[in-house]
Amino acid sequence: MDNRLLELLVCPVTKGTLEYDRVRQELLSRSARLAYPVRDGIPILLENEARTMSDEELGL
Repeated sequence: MDNRLLELLVCPVTKGTLEYDRVRQELLSRSARLAYPVRDGIPILLENEARTMSDEELGL
C-alpha cells in the first residue's frame, strides 16, 4: 500500500486515521475497532465488509 494513499484515507465511521497491516492485508481503525480488507491492492472501506477487532488485537 502506498504511504501517500494511506495518509489520505480515513475510517468512514470515525474519520480517524488508519494503520496498514501488511500481513493480514487490512486497514485498521483502532478508534472504531474495525479492520477493513484490502483486496488486490484496493481498500474496501465499507463498514459491512469490515471485521470487528478483538481486545487482544487492540492491546487491551
